[in-house]
Amino acid sequence: MSWLRPAVMVTWLLGGCSGAELLNAIAPGAGIAVTTDLAYGEGPRRKLDIYRPDRLNAPVVIFIYGGSWKSGDRSMYRFVGGAFASRGFVVVVPDYRIYPDVAYPAFIDDAAAAVAWTKANIAEYGGDPRRIFLVGHSAGAHIAAMLTLDKAFLAHVGMDPDRDIVGMIGLAGPYDFLPLNDPVLETIFAPAGDLTKTQPIEYARSGAPPMLLLTGEGDTTVYPRNSRRLAEAIQGKGGQATLKVYSGVGHVTIAAAFSRLLSWKAPVLDDCVAFMRSGGV
Repeated sequence: MSWLRPAVMVTWLLGGCSGAELLNAIAPGAGIAVTTDLAYGEGPRRKLDIYRPDRLNAPVVIFIYGGSWKSGDRSMYRFVGGAFASRGFVVVVPDYRIYPDVAYPAFIDDAAAAVAWTKANIAEYGGDPRRIFLVGHSAGAHIAAMLTLDKAFLAHVGMDPDRDIVGMIGLAGPYDFLPLNDPVLETIFAPAGDLTKTQPIEYARSGAPPMLLLTGEGDTTVYPRNSRRLAEAIQGKGGQATLKVYSGVGHVTIAAAFSRLLSWKAPVLDDCVAFMRSGGV
């Protein structure tokens, strides 16, 4: 059985339906400035939005959304940007190219380019380029983990995760999901040749930025064992990884809990903020 259940995401949050619009409608807005459509590269999928509080030199969150590497749009996650900004973080939400336009590893390369853009430009928007955290949900957590653990991706844009990333937070991430048993996923990851090289767990190491791995015990889309196994692998190498498993929480709920409407389901925002305010320890 695959560690990643290749089910279709029939949910309003990841499918772009009215549920995301509802969460965005009640997102924090007071005291938060929003800048949209900033290009970090060429093409319509290489743009990002920034949410910033009324403060200077704030820590920075780069939020990478999910969607099975084949769907998603940054406009759906205004509620995430507002949630972190209301806690004093400058938030960057980039789009990235997706299947069928591209396959592995193009979406990771795009995310790396967005991180490099953030490092070079975020001071203009009140962010501290020395305090950058990566946060990802689902496929976005896979991308964030690859950027954090496989140093090659950020090296291609002149960066080093051990120097330039303070910490990484993954929500319901697929980190160890072989074998593939879905034809679309097989096509997406086929360019890698050796599929083990597409798995974040293959790059578990000491010295990487600290990681907070959050998952819900009710997740049947990306099984919680992904997070458990990655945490164990990193800890076994002498690295820093903290695992939290929320009772009664599923794959979509763990992200939707950033919203005030569903924050009672799990203290996701509080746990993320505590991790980052402690410097990722």
